[in-house]
Amino acid sequence: MKIAGAVFGDTSSSTDGAVRTEPLRYLNLFRLVLAGLFLVAGRSLQLGSDSPILFVGAAFTYLAAVLILGFPDAARLMGTNRLVTVQVLVDITLLTLIMWASGGYRSGIPTLILVALAGAGLVGQSRMVLFYAAYASVAALLENGFRFLSGRESVDFFTVGITCIGFFAIAQVARLLAQRAIANEDLARQRGTDLANQLRLNRQIIQDMQDGVLVVGEGGVIRQFNPQAIALLGPGLRDGGTLKECAPALERELQRRDELGSSAHSVRADSSGMMLLARFLPAGEANETLIYLEDFGRIHRQIQQVKLAALGRLTASIAHEIRNPLASVSQATELLMDEKRSEMQARLIRIIGNNAQRIDRLVGDVLALGRRDEALPETLPLAAFVEEFLEEFSVADAGVDRGIVVSAVRPDLEISMDRAHLRQILWNLVGNARRHCSGQPGAVKISAELLDDGRVALDVSDDGSGIPESLRGQVFEPFFTTHSKGTGLGLYIARELAEANGAVLELCGHAPSALPGAHFRIIGHVKP
Repeated sequence: MKIAGAVFGDTSSSTDGAVRTEPLRYLNLFRLVLAGLFLVAGRSLQLGSDSPILFVGAAFTYLAAVLILGFPDAARLMGTNRLVTVQVLVDITLLTLIMWASGGYRSGIPTLILVALAGAGLVGQSRMVLFYAAYASVAALLENGFRFLSGRESVDFFTVGITCIGFFAIAQVARLLAQRAIANEDLARQRGTDLANQLRLNRQIIQDMQDGVLVVGEGGVIRQFNPQAIALLGPGLRDGGTLKECAPALERELQRRDELGSSAHSVRADSSGMMLLARFLPAGEANETLIYLEDFGRIHRQIQQVKLAALGRLTASIAHEIRNPLASVSQATELLMDEKRSEMQARLIRIIGNNAQRIDRLVGDVLALGRRDEALPETLPLAAFVEEFLEEFSVADAGVDRGIVVSAVRPDLEISMDRAHLRQILWNLVGNARRHCSGQPGAVKISAELLDDGRVALDVSDDGSGIPESLRGQVFEPFFTTHSKGTGLGLYIARELAEANGAVLELCGHAPSALPGAHFRIIGHVKP
């Protein structure tokens, strides 16, 4: 085992930059096979016909040299370049002796010398290969010269000269090929390094993306994902799992992409309940799919931030200009009310006062957009809170019968929200419902239920005509209103306050427990 390991070479040994250890392993293997062939089948190949004793001695010496010079210690002690030189010189010398003992160049030994020179050129790409060729040429000429002088047989020096030229040619060609191979290896190594760096950079970019990224293979098997995908789809996402197990809704949309003919689909995450925009793209030729996930809420918030930034710049500049003349109008109206006036004058004064109040309310709502207070959530018993709210609402809106708004909240339900924020949200929702309901007892209903995921839902519904399908996507937009006296900011502010408490305010479809009109739902946590 030690001998085999030595001959085949140890690529972990010290290596000179000018020497390729991989070809040296195969060259040593060739030498070992050649030495064994000389000893085993030399006589049958008619080698050693002129001097059998010299042939056997040279063959054994060659085998011993191959084994000794093939040990890793030889490369460590001598240096790889020096070791290659010794091996080549030993090859040429012993092969020349075997050629002398086997009848000269007609034995075919010069071909083996050509192989040795080619191997030397491939292993050590330096100019030493020309020295090896010169040494082989001198050895061949000396062998044939001694054979001619001994008078054993005639010698064709022209053929010998051609063979020597072949020594130089094969050595140089092998050297150039080795240099070309080294250059290609260096280029491949550099490109491999660049590719590894690019992959590392891409991986880091994907990890830091705000969008979720998944790679899905055959059968919906999840190959790769980033942390944002976990945040959007839930903690059940794992390597080796399937979309059907971790995100059934996303898996259904993936199956429907060919049917729908679009790469972008809206989907609601099963675990988190978030509305997502999923884009499906082919990933390479391995039947893999690249999935990008975007949070609709984040997209919407970005749009709103752009709108509010422009609104903030506008309101900051005109709020003062509006309120100063508004104060003057209000003061003048109060003074007029103290004077004797006709019925028409009283009516005009009421109109002025009502519109001044409306403008003041609008300015207040606009300024409140940029002053959303920090939420201080607490655990609120829903039934008691709703009853307290309804008492306050009926007092503030004295023209409304208390029975119009009814509560159907279980006494054991609780919600974690800021008390003032929840009051403001309910005030806006119930106020809208009261304006659009029939006015009959029980026309507005407040109900609540515990959801399967452990969160609690607080519903506000009415028996009005509801919200047209064409307008449902705009109800939370700032300044969108269908009421002549509204500012269009109530629902927007309500949703902002809900989000500040980690809750969700959404417009729902008809539910069995809700009235047939508009149906709004607040989904919050039970514990802070």
